[in-house]
Amino acid sequence: MREKKGLKADYVILGGGIAGMRAAIELAAAGSVLVLTKGDVHESNSQQAQGGIAAALADDDEVSLHYQDTLRAGDGLCSEQAVQMLVGQGPREIQRLIEWGMKFDRDGNKLAFTREGAHSRSRVLHAHGDSTGAQTMRALIAKARHLSGIEIRSHAFALDILMEGGAVTGVLYLDEKQGTVHSLSARSVLLATGGLGQVYQETTNPAVATGDGVALAYRAGALLSDLEFIQFHPTALFVKGAPRFLLSEALRGEGGILRNILLERFMPRYHEAGELAPRDVVSRSIVMEMQKTRSEFVYLDLTGLDAEHVKKRFPTIYSTCLQNNLDITQDLIPVRPAAHYSMGGVASDLDGATSVAGLYAAGEVAATGVHGANRLASNSLLEGLVFGARAAAAMTRPPCPASFPAPPRNEAVPCSAQQSTDPAALAPPEKLIALVRSVLWSKAGILRNGRDLSDAVKKLETLGLGPEIPPQRRAYEAMNVLTVGRLIARCALARRESRGAHYRTELPLKDDSRPPSHSYVRKGGGVFFAPSLPAPATASQSISRGR
Repeated sequence: MREKKGLKADYVILGGGIAGMRAAIELAAAGSVLVLTKGDVHESNSQQAQGGIAAALADDDEVSLHYQDTLRAGDGLCSEQAVQMLVGQGPREIQRLIEWGMKFDRDGNKLAFTREGAHSRSRVLHAHGDSTGAQTMRALIAKARHLSGIEIRSHAFALDILMEGGAVTGVLYLDEKQGTVHSLSARSVLLATGGLGQVYQETTNPAVATGDGVALAYRAGALLSDLEFIQFHPTALFVKGAPRFLLSEALRGEGGILRNILLERFMPRYHEAGELAPRDVVSRSIVMEMQKTRSEFVYLDLTGLDAEHVKKRFPTIYSTCLQNNLDITQDLIPVRPAAHYSMGGVASDLDGATSVAGLYAAGEVAATGVHGANRLASNSLLEGLVFGARAAAAMTRPPCPASFPAPPRNEAVPCSAQQSTDPAALAPPEKLIALVRSVLWSKAGILRNGRDLSDAVKKLETLGLGPEIPPQRRAYEAMNVLTVGRLIARCALARRESRGAHYRTELPLKDDSRPPSHSYVRKGGGVFFAPSLPAPATASQSISRGR
């Protein structure tokens, strides 16, 4: 396939979800902005988000409470500075959304707030009940399309970051509509590619979430962080032969109860908060109940709630379940956990800068430390807004790589993400993806152990993409899935403790012999650990009052 050169833009954004669109809006006045989306502009995790956006705007809420809840959910690994940015700047971003046409659900003239797991207040905003992500994207895309200087190009799949002298010079991408490869030069590039859930066999993520941004950054030599922390959503609809459809945490916030197949309510046995415990606790509890009762699922019970309220509050969930012959107001809903969100990703500072000059990251692909070891429910859309805007502002300044810890030699663990050279282990794209997803789900899932993780590392290192594969998007996605799968397994094996969403059955406690540490890895190096940088003494004080 012939490469075409000569395309230019001041700023290139890879991904059209909430972080990418918010960044594009911020950059519009600074120069030409080109947004490349691998599928249709509406294909993203942001578009499918049901739960809502958390922000301390209610009369009985404070920014300091949102801050504390986020730190508590992160299990000792949050960056206090990043959380301060998130919760402190979040309310302002919500007000901007409203100014741009976002219509949140209201209770009379006031915004309506609901509560989700691990929140101490009702602070989660929704739109059209359970269509918050879609409505947020509608408002952002409409705003972006009214600004001159922004071009959105769909079905443009990024193949690699272009580099010169250790700095970013642009992007190489595949135009699927034309079947051509383009070399695009730019002052700076923002990775806003979203998640990596498709590396797991069971996932709530859309088909486009193949970890492309993490793989691109890895090949460019950028530092990655905390890839072992994968959040598994506790309640995905379990219907054999059908994709795993997310059943929002808000269902439990409204009073939904989890029952095992013996119809026993079990969550109070595992956590005092019951169904509203942190997501990692709920997911592990469900798996343990499934093992005890030898079942493939548990039930989510909404039958004790007002039927008309449920239909109005969750119209998308209600209609989707009806298509699977389930009336959620009358029937018990079979559910099980599925891969949902990555707390780790491309190591980024508070302005989205990575370890590579000119390369930035925002949203789920980034690892700022804002989520720690376990993301607080409904903080992800807020993260996209806050850090998408911050990254865009930084991109207008001279590019400068962010500083991160250097690997101590005696702690490095060898890490390989290179393609296999064993011809017997080579596979075509679809088969390779299926193999990686199976290995990750069975050996690096919700309940992990050293033996399974070691097996996963060995198995994934033998796999590779078959020869004579045509230069098509699916082949590149397969390479990205394999790269990301290898890195997740390596980082999970290296972390010898249980913390947040990373749970090892043979090491069920946190390692208190050293400060809580982030994992880091880059191309050609090994996995190493380093503690978070301490927050300024005034960080928590500055958000102790007000909304």
